[in-house]
Amino acid sequence: MHNEKIDCPLFQKQEPLMLDMANKINATKGIRNKTKFVKELQKEVGVLLSCCDYDEKDLDCKNCRFVANLRQRISELIIKAKKLG
Repeated sequence: MHNEKIDCPLFQKQEPLMLDMANKINATKGIRNKTKFVKELQKEVGVLLSCCDYDEKDLDCKNCRFVANLRQRISELIIKAKKLG
């Protein structure tokens, strides 16, 4: 989504927070150490997924929900990997 902007004040507020958590997850060694950042990422993603202004007909809303769901799935995979490891 580097070339596209999602025109939503909530997404614009949450995106830098989610990117910061994603960068911390990527920079951290070991699944156990990543977990604290994953939990924070899930909290920030939850803000988007619970948006009361979501409109399924709005392309910005669809894109926002897509990004949020993708990040949610990634965080769930990291948590599952921790449980396996």
